[in-house]
Amino acid sequence: MPTFELTFVPGAAGLGAFWDPVRRELPSDWRTRALDLPGLGPVPARADVQSYAQLADHVAGQIERRGVLVGHSMGGYVSLDLTLRYPHLVSHLVLTVASGGVDMARHGTLDWRPQARSEDPERAEWTLAPSADLAAELHRIEVPVLLIWATRDPISPLGVAEELAARLPRARLVTFDSDDHWVARARAPEAAQAIRDFLLETQP
Repeated sequence: MPTFELTFVPGAAGLGAFWDPVRRELPSDWRTRALDLPGLGPVPARADVQSYAQLADHVAGQIERRGVLVGHSMGGYVSLDLTLRYPHLVSHLVLTVASGGVDMARHGTLDWRPQARSEDPERAEWTLAPSADLAAELHRIEVPVLLIWATRDPISPLGVAEELAARLPRARLVTFDSDDHWVARARAPEAAQAIRDFLLETQP
C-alpha cells in the first residue's frame, strides 16, 4: 500500500488536536501532523500572522514537502488559499465543512463571528474578518479534492459544498446526515475511511 504525508489544519478554534480522532484511524505508516494556528483560540499570536492570508503563509512554511492538505471549517478556507498560492506544496486537498472560499452569505450560512466576539472580547480583530471570495480562482486548483460535509450544517450549508464541487475540476463530495459542524471529528472512523479511499483511488 502506498504511504502519504498529511498536514491537518483546524478551524477557528485553533487547536490541531481537533484532528486526533481522525489521525488515529488512518494507516499507521502514513505520516500525519496537525498544526496549531497562531492567534486562534488559546494558541499564542505571532507578529507575522495578522490576517488569514498571512496564516496561509505560515501554514505553507510548515510544509516540508508536497503532500496532502486537510482543512476544517475556517482551516478549509486557509487550505484553499494556500493551494492557490502554493500549488507545488499540495498533491491532494481535503476540506471538511469549509467556512469560506465562496460567497457564504448567498448560501444562508450562520455567521459564527458575533458569538465568537462576545465569548472572547480580546480576540484579535483579524480573526473575525470575512474571508475573501475565491470562487473565480477555484478552477485553477487541479489536484484531486475531497469534500466531507454534514447535510444540515448551519455554519457551512451543503450548498457551499455543492458550489465548491461544481467549481473545482477534480472534486468529489461525501456527505453525512448530520447538523454537526464538527462532523469529521464526530464521525472520525467514517471520515478517515473516506480520506483513505480517496487518496488510494487518486494516487498518481
